[in-house]
Amino acid sequence: MSVSFRILSSLGLVYVHYAGHAKMADTLHAFSEYAQHPDFRPGQKQFVDLSQLTGWDEDYLELMKAQAKKAETFTGNNAQTLITYFAPTEIGQKLARLALRSWEPFPSVVPIILDTEEQALAILGVPRTNLNQLLKPAG
Repeated sequence: MSVSFRILSSLGLVYVHYAGHAKMADTLHAFSEYAQHPDFRPGQKQFVDLSQLTGWDEDYLELMKAQAKKAETFTGNNAQTLITYFAPTEIGQKLARLALRSWEPFPSVVPIILDTEEQALAILGVPRTNLNQLLKPAG
């Protein structure tokens, strides 16, 4: 699967990782799993890592459907959701810009595109400076 997620409950954060060629079907499947996860909460901050994305299926209709489905879930209980797209590559930037535009009808979703891990984590208020620190197992 081209997308995975990890809920970091102690930080109120969801880490979403894309690798290789992204398929909208994989995105919808992963999002469905996330929305049903016991640690899911409306308003959780999102760190979307597009650093290893090499392409995507460019199905714009499915992208819009996916964003609408996400918006329904994100806006529950009048929550506001901050999403940072970590997009240090050209293909990541392209997909992030499309996602950004798709959130325009949803004022409770605040998306931001950044090209460094440190900036993305700082915007989210996470007390880490890189992904290795963020994802390191506790212990």
